[in-house]
Amino acid sequence: MASIQFSHVSKVFLSGAEAVKNFNLDVADGEFVVIVGSSGCGKSTVLRMVAGLEEITTGELRIDGKVVNDLDPKRRNIAMVFQNYALFPNLTVEGNMEFALKMQRVPKKERREKVAAMAQTLGISDLLGHRAKGLSGGQCQRIAIGRALVCQPRVFLMDEPLSNLDAAMRNELRSEIARLQKELGVTTLYVTHDQTEAMTLGSRVVVMDAGQIRQVDTPQNIYSRPQDLFVARFVGGTSMNLFRAQCVLHRGAPALQTGGCVIPLPDWKGDVLKERGYIGKTVVAGIRAEDLYPVCEGTAVPGVELASADGRVTAIDILGAEKKLYLSVGDAALTARVRTYAPVEVGQEIGLRVAVGQIHIFDAETELAVVH
Repeated sequence: MASIQFSHVSKVFLSGAEAVKNFNLDVADGEFVVIVGSSGCGKSTVLRMVAGLEEITTGELRIDGKVVNDLDPKRRNIAMVFQNYALFPNLTVEGNMEFALKMQRVPKKERREKVAAMAQTLGISDLLGHRAKGLSGGQCQRIAIGRALVCQPRVFLMDEPLSNLDAAMRNELRSEIARLQKELGVTTLYVTHDQTEAMTLGSRVVVMDAGQIRQVDTPQNIYSRPQDLFVARFVGGTSMNLFRAQCVLHRGAPALQTGGCVIPLPDWKGDVLKERGYIGKTVVAGIRAEDLYPVCEGTAVPGVELASADGRVTAIDILGAEKKLYLSVGDAALTARVRTYAPVEVGQEIGLRVAVGQIHIFDAETELAVVH
């Protein structure tokens, strides 16, 4: 296996478009790192530079400590799985999986043994004699993964491999990929725009925007400690509630004021705001929907420091087991979630309990996190 080091890597296309800007990242041997971002952010270009399919404009890329900027792709011992399966439709599954081994002049008996072992690992042994044409999307992607891994690559690259599959198949294959990577211990870079994939697969997650890294951290820290407003907005099943508020002293203690609503803060968060000179300034406050508790559902939340606020329901989305409430709280527009049968209607005034320990504060100008 291998480690990967990106050192100030940039990619500028002939058109002048800068796809990747000053990309710095160390991937440890055997690590599973997921790069997530919206379309056009440069994440696939990063993968293609590792594979040698795109030239690096500036910076250095090292694999196992060796600079590979000018190394031919076939000499990098890297395997890549794409969004489309790129199988030979008229070859059998076995023929597809052994194709790269054949190109490497691996003896036939050894090829067959390696393919059989990988097919068993992927649960597709019964398909080896079938032609690839006519197989399901999930089966084809398993074959593509097996074809890539049977060569025992140093680095495994996956570019949106599940995006063409239905939700049930995505969930199944996501678990398979996680199990397989852990079992084989192959260094893996995985690109996706799907947050669920990013948060459940990677030991670390890289959030990209406009060619740049915005944050690299564990999935838990990406979610609970976003470094800036972009990450706060981007990560989470429901985007974080963000609203402008004034840092004020309320009864001698720091608090947030939005319109006529004052939300007290825990002492330790207030101390940070005072020390850094934010009292009297406008900040951007953030809180996730799951940290707002409408009174219509009850408010018994053991171990969570709660503050009261009042809001008005402006709209409701029915989401099966849940309702998504759109609320007006002071000058802030917030969303919260309740169970479907919770007694609440549009236009209703409701009480809220706010988990103040989960409020995030961002600088209104730099958009960087001040306190979580």
